[in-house]
Amino acid sequence: MCRKDEETGLSCSNECNDRFVLTVPDFLEQRLSDFEEVSIKTRLNGKPLVLGKKPDQHSIILQSNDYLNISMHPDISRAQIEKLEKAGQELVMSAVFMHDGSDKALFESSMAEFAGFESAILCQSGWAANVGLMQVIADSTTPVYIDFLTHMSLWEGIKSAGAIPHMFMHNDTGHLEKLVQQHGKGIILVDSLYSTTGDIAPLRDIIDIANRYDCVSVVDESHSLGTHGPQGRGLVASLGLTDRVHFITGSLAKAFAGRAGIILCSNRFARCYPYMAHPAIFSSAILPHEIAGLATTLGIIAAGDERRVKLYENAEFLRDGLRDLGYAIVSQSQIISLEPGTEPETEALRDALEDRNVFGSVFCAPATPKNRALMRFSVHCGFERDELQYVLDVCDAIRDEVGMRNWKSTKRNKGGAK
Repeated sequence: MCRKDEETGLSCSNECNDRFVLTVPDFLEQRLSDFEEVSIKTRLNGKPLVLGKKPDQHSIILQSNDYLNISMHPDISRAQIEKLEKAGQELVMSAVFMHDGSDKALFESSMAEFAGFESAILCQSGWAANVGLMQVIADSTTPVYIDFLTHMSLWEGIKSAGAIPHMFMHNDTGHLEKLVQQHGKGIILVDSLYSTTGDIAPLRDIIDIANRYDCVSVVDESHSLGTHGPQGRGLVASLGLTDRVHFITGSLAKAFAGRAGIILCSNRFARCYPYMAHPAIFSSAILPHEIAGLATTLGIIAAGDERRVKLYENAEFLRDGLRDLGYAIVSQSQIISLEPGTEPETEALRDALEDRNVFGSVFCAPATPKNRALMRFSVHCGFERDELQYVLDVCDAIRDEVGMRNWKSTKRNKGGAK
């Protein structure tokens, strides 16, 4: 504070040459210091655990959610460019002001027809879709039954709605049914394919419980839309459950390789949602050129059976190879995780892999439970067999270096390493 304003306590004027120093309040300083102490200073490279080395052009990168390897598809890029070149000024505004016949409405109709639902709602992201959905369908009187490993966006949606969460053990339908019997009809939330472990929910049993007890069912298909089911319509469709599920949500930043989210729903719900969900009201809608890219992507995905077959083959090859090496793999999909458990063990695994030019994605709290940190490999259909064999060779070579035989996941698996 400048000398002439010491008595008043006011900040100095523009004419004052003394520099004003903005201080950080103690409560914020403490939060930042706590994070740095736990999440940065304990790391060997002085970075958060999820950041190791930077890959180069020769690296094998198993980090992308672009499972069908279409993010650089020329038809998608061309559709976006043509829309930008032909369109006038794009309106940047909330979707509540958009009328029928907009690019957004047309894409929503195509997505609904593709998935076998009456309607679809295009959202800014999968996160916005799940938070907005929960704000509309739940309140403080609503019991919500949620799988332990369901995506954080649905947990955040419960919190935003002020609803009552009842967690059931992962994929444990018996536990789910007991909770529903105890607390009454409400909302059941699951992922169809879990983003950390890569295993698949027992959807037939879960949806049967939902319908038997008059519960609303919500299935997040972020990691199975595009990759599973007829023409990539998802796991719900593959099991013939579409007409028995109230809502499907999904991120279009996975197999669709874009930046958006979707809610599949009834016509009546779609009419009400934009005026009830805060993410719809208070955030700008997806822009027309982005929608043009998504519309082209939908056609590529529907015609992408060869890509899906190659994806399944690649994923099966890597899963089986890692199991043969003694790694505890629970995956049933293109998401394959190695689970060291503690953060120091996961850091050692990350470094051992990256030293040999293999890059996966580290998941740790809050993305996983404490002491359940893991390394996720995301497989796509563009990998060649020799690249995946190299990953297996590396995982073979580092087993002793990273202490794989002593991981809790290995011991739980009881198979041990060869």
